Amino acid sequence: MNVSFRWLLEFVPSDMSPDDVRDLLTSRVATVDDVVPLRQDLAGIIIGRVIEAAPHPDSDHLWVTKVDAGGGSVRDVVCGAPNVVAGALYPFAPVGSVLPGGLKLEKRKIRGALSEGMLCSAKELGLGQDHEGILALDVDAEPGTRFIDAMPVGDTMLIVDVLPNRPDLLSHEGIAREIAAATGIPLRRPQFPVSAPDSGNAAAATDSHHDTFQVQIVDAAGCRRYMGAHITGVEIGPSPDWLAARIEAVGGRSINNVVDATNYMLHGFGQPMHAFDLAKIDGAAIVVRNARPGEKLLTLDGIDRELDERMTVIADSSRAQAIAGVIGGKGSEVTESTTDLLLEVAAFDAASVRATRRRLGISTDASYRFERGVDPHSMDELMDYAIHLIVTVAGGRLAGKVLTAGSLPVSSPAIRLRQTRVAQVLGVSIPGDDIARYLSSVGFSVGDRSGEMRVTAPSYRADVIGEIDLIEEVARLHGYSKFPADIRPFRPGTVPDSPVAITMRHVRDAAVAAGLFEARPMPFVAAGEDGLRLRNPLAEDEAFLRTSVLDSLSRRAEYNL
Repeated sequence: MNVSFRWLLEFVPSDMSPDDVRDLLTSRVATVDDVVPLRQDLAGIIIGRVIEAAPHPDSDHLWVTKVDAGGGSVRDVVCGAPNVVAGALYPFAPVGSVLPGGLKLEKRKIRGALSEGMLCSAKELGLGQDHEGILALDVDAEPGTRFIDAMPVGDTMLIVDVLPNRPDLLSHEGIAREIAAATGIPLRRPQFPVSAPDSGNAAAATDSHHDTFQVQIVDAAGCRRYMGAHITGVEIGPSPDWLAARIEAVGGRSINNVVDATNYMLHGFGQPMHAFDLAKIDGAAIVVRNARPGEKLLTLDGIDRELDERMTVIADSSRAQAIAGVIGGKGSEVTESTTDLLLEVAAFDAASVRATRRRLGISTDASYRFERGVDPHSMDELMDYAIHLIVTVAGGRLAGKVLTAGSLPVSSPAIRLRQTRVAQVLGVSIPGDDIARYLSSVGFSVGDRSGEMRVTAPSYRADVIGEIDLIEEVARLHGYSKFPADIRPFRPGTVPDSPVAITMRHVRDAAVAAGLFEARPMPFVAAGEDGLRLRNPLAEDEAFLRTSVLDSLSRRAEYNL
């Protein structure tokens, strides 16, 4: 899971550093494999203050400036931007620095005037498309300060190793929830900083298509619940800088404002979504059904895929338009001409998605999440959030009501949690109020706080099904480092060892006491006369099961002696 540090701070505002977040997550919930600073291509850019600016004597559009680059150095810089002003701060690339496009700055003369660097525009820094003027900075920073330290452009990506039993961590909100629980900072959802310009499409749009449109689920085993929202009057175009930056910070590629909005929901909240061009949908319904034998679909990656009846598809009246939970189709792709969208939010069956993507030989960000489990109880609120996001960045409005088919699963029952059992398993007694506080901090509902509690897991924690799971939560939230390191004179269980195990232990102890060495080699050897070959050996040089322990012992003796 790639996590943008700056995006994370929008959920849990704090003064923690990326390294602090790494240490906290690794100690509490999931290992952070790496911390990768982004936009290091801007590492050589500094803040410069223009202290003098005058027209170039031999040009009608150039300016000769003197730039305070910090450390008491003043550089002569020739600038072609019309908006250069004495006293203002700008990004400055000194001689020897390299711009994001690969251009290395050298000292040279321009129309007879010496230039010792460059005052940069947003486009030259890869921060936007504006190249008409240099990028004026409204920041409290001294000349010479690194640009990425002074401006919010140098994000950091944390690579988190999320285990299969914690799909709730496959989103920024899920990671932020754990940070909020550890720090006490309230968890919040980001607010959008910009609004889309009014293109006029929304005013001209009508609800006529929505009046008769519907969604249906035929393959109930493959799809538990399906929601569709008709958003009319959108204008497809480039994403605003903040949205494109979020997608690129997690390793993605900005495509357009609507597609980026659906990817924002996937990475931000763990809910895969898909947007169809409604004008390319035949008929008045979207049907979730099984694929027909031999049915084909040209998918968004440009591959013509043959489907079978075991696969769930999203179809219109004539053909399949998407493979449920895996990938959309080219035929209903959102393009620059799109004005009406059908936004899909669904709860697809995890086993069905896994089987489908394996048969097709494809894995996507959406399938990765669906096959591990997506919270169906969050669909309604995330649909509302996504509609607001799309209308913000692409204009338009919601036509009619959100269409829904299927039903939500029954909520999980309360689980009994005994304080005596917590103490027995963990080896330490933890007060009931602390247990309740730990569990409540990550979304669990705790009833009676006496000796025997009734705890209900949140809908996004489908992995918690029994008392031992709750005890594991208590242990990690309490902090593994707080448990004593000494060996206690008791065992958590009451079942005695097997007589065979006791005998084996006595024999082993006696053999070691007699001066023998114990070897525990893997039961795999190189090719032998009677060996049985494994289908998936750990190593090709030991791909057979041994028929005699002497084979393994002789190999180990040869290696060690």
